[in-house]
Amino acid sequence: MKILVTGAAGFIGFHVSCKLTDLGHEVIGLDNINDYYDVNLKYARLGVLGIDKEDASKEGMLTTSTKKTKFSFVKMDLSDRDKLSELFKQEKFDVVCNLAAQAGVRYSLENPEAYVDSNIVGFLNILEGCRHNKVKHLVYASSSSVYGLNKKIPFETTDAVDHPVSLYAASKKSNELMAHTYSHLYGFATTGLRFFTVYGPWGRPDMAMFLFTKAILNGDSIKVFNHGKLERDFTYIDDITEGVVRIIEADVSERKNKNQLYKLYNIGNNSSVKLLDFIEEIEKSLGIKAKRNNLPMQPGDVEKTWANVDDLIKDYDYRPNTPIREGVKKFIDWYKQFYHPEKAIS
Repeated sequence: MKILVTGAAGFIGFHVSCKLTDLGHEVIGLDNINDYYDVNLKYARLGVLGIDKEDASKEGMLTTSTKKTKFSFVKMDLSDRDKLSELFKQEKFDVVCNLAAQAGVRYSLENPEAYVDSNIVGFLNILEGCRHNKVKHLVYASSSSVYGLNKKIPFETTDAVDHPVSLYAASKKSNELMAHTYSHLYGFATTGLRFFTVYGPWGRPDMAMFLFTKAILNGDSIKVFNHGKLERDFTYIDDITEGVVRIIEADVSERKNKNQLYKLYNIGNNSSVKLLDFIEEIEKSLGIKAKRNNLPMQPGDVEKTWANVDDLIKDYDYRPNTPIREGVKKFIDWYKQFYHPEKAIS
């Protein structure tokens, strides 16, 4: 298939692009490479995919990989309606996997406009591209943050999600509503995936795994919010990628007959891990005890997340199987290889 992966220089988008090309699909990756976090990490991911930094920096230029013949990259912003529309017309995608978004719960308190531009306007432009170019299936990233103040554990997609506590969460809930409307009106399949705390090699520097590891290695204290009384459904990147790719490759032709064009799933580890246990695994893997700065709950955060993934298991035989100890070690091995912290210490 020919597949558009947006957010291809991002954490999940990079891994999904690698997996799809390894399976023989033709992938066009799209990313605006914004500076929400270190762009050098984004360029390094693209380098693994065979895209030179200089080429990746050129706006709107479709560049073919030097390492993976079935991967091409274009630097483009989803909010640029005209350029995105032209890309859809030229390439005639079979499937679109929209993983691009302005990420981060806490940053949405500082820069709300970025979330509207990327997550609302950008997503509308993706839907319009699918509508006008006969895309069979749109797979898109939602988020566990849509559950907001939901107290029932584990979270299920049938739960009411009417009380988001961040603009990021509200933007993701909006995506789900918009996708439902387009599936209903225009007859193409949409599948939303509510991601739960993804971690692993090439991860985002603003997430706990990255922040904790960097601080501990530097001898700095780590910020432990709500005095550590938090739990998260930490999910290793390979388990996430496997689930996303299974959905992308699935035949959706029967969904219209079953009146199931719109689908929504949780995608997580199917268990909840205490934050303090997560920190302990990082300490064990590094062989260093963390200095902890206990802080109150942050605005926009929730105390506990836990995904019920029964529907994903039933429909796609999705089986997350990476233990937290193994996943943490793989991340730290990558971090040391990529950043060489021992050189900084010496």
